[in-house]
Amino acid sequence: MSAEHRVVIALFPDVDLLDVTGPAEVFALANRVAGRALYDVRLAAPEGGHVTTSAGVRVVADLRFDEVGDRVDTLLVPGAVEREPDGSTRALADAGVVDWVRRTAPAARRVASVCVGAHILAEAGLLDGLTATTHWSTAAQLAADHPGVTVDPDPIFVRSSGRVWTGAGISACLDLSLALVAEDHGEETALAVARALVVYLKRQGGQSQFSVPLAHAAGGRRDIDELRLWIAEHLAEELTIAELAARLGLSQRQFTRVFRRQTGTTPAAYIESARVEAARRLLETTDLPLPDVAAASGLGSTETLHRAFRRRLGTGPGSYRRRFRTVA
Repeated sequence: MSAEHRVVIALFPDVDLLDVTGPAEVFALANRVAGRALYDVRLAAPEGGHVTTSAGVRVVADLRFDEVGDRVDTLLVPGAVEREPDGSTRALADAGVVDWVRRTAPAARRVASVCVGAHILAEAGLLDGLTATTHWSTAAQLAADHPGVTVDPDPIFVRSSGRVWTGAGISACLDLSLALVAEDHGEETALAVARALVVYLKRQGGQSQFSVPLAHAAGGRRDIDELRLWIAEHLAEELTIAELAARLGLSQRQFTRVFRRQTGTTPAAYIESARVEAARRLLETTDLPLPDVAAASGLGSTETLHRAFRRRLGTGPGSYRRRFRTVA
């Protein structure tokens, strides 16, 4: 990409603060690690000026909505919620913001929502016939309000029809933004940004909102927690029980017992889950053939890839990819 990629982030009253600042920080760090301006990030609000977020923090817009114009490479739409009397959460979609998104999106090269911003995209008609995700707490609302949208509450993000992305939230805004950076400038740049943020890069794909490291709560042993992070960075390696046990200075029998006690699962099952997550990410965000996906994720062969997907997801990798990478 020769010129700066212009990212316009919608800003409006009561927007979730991290939905705005999280992606902006990812793109700013991409500029820093690259040593050049890859992204030009602008905040656009209905009337410009100061906008008060849901956190009570005021953010200053760079532009009014009517000043944005047609030069938008990525239109990023965050969300806002209100608390219902029964304690549940309801996503908001301001009519003025929806109308601006509807008018601005066609000229943008890419459109992405953060967290409950998916409700705004849906109101604007941008998700009709597509698969989308949002924060788990409002997924049922999105499905009920927009029956033409296939709502999947599980993934961290979903890419549909090539140019439309929807992300879960709230911290998943980082995962989504890292994936956008990876699409634009490659995995190495995204990894460098993830390291600068001190976040878990392997969570950036469309894995479960409660992904393998989160589904198995941290135990009382720091060495097991550190080993889990090490496993995530070495999935393509053999990862035998003997090797893992040796890393912790334990016998294989003792290691298996300790690992299960700390994570609630066996080392083999944990590793397969992590590899399936990695394969899901590759299927959603790349066009790699299945043998390469199997190799890169550590599942080895296409046959093993198919078996693992059937066992854990109830579908094949080809069907899974088509679900998330539908071309309009």
